[in-house]
Amino acid sequence: MANKWGIPIDVENFVLQRDKTCVYCDVEFDNTIRKFKQSWEHIVNDIRINGSDNIALCCVSCNASKGAKDLEVWLTTEYCKKKNITPKNVAEVVRAALIKKPALRTT
Repeated sequence: MANKWGIPIDVENFVLQRDKTCVYCDVEFDNTIRKFKQSWEHIVNDIRINGSDNIALCCVSCNASKGAKDLEVWLTTEYCKKKNITPKNVAEVVRAALIKKPALRTT
């Protein structure tokens, strides 16, 4: 069984326990402020990859900024620069997605 976004319920439950803050900017979720509400995120933009290594929770603000951009491209945007979002300070699940990109890990 899956949720309305096609994420398996066991993955949803695992991610809800793991991600207590935005996996990108580390802001605490606040469902009373739209930009700080939690939203489901495919780290790699492929809706067919629904494992806990690709599904995460991020704030609406980061999700809107990232949109359909590749993670590596998004991390170089002005949004990330302004919010000090770098490959070094994102959540472990995001860093793991970058392992195949060694140049980004060290910037």
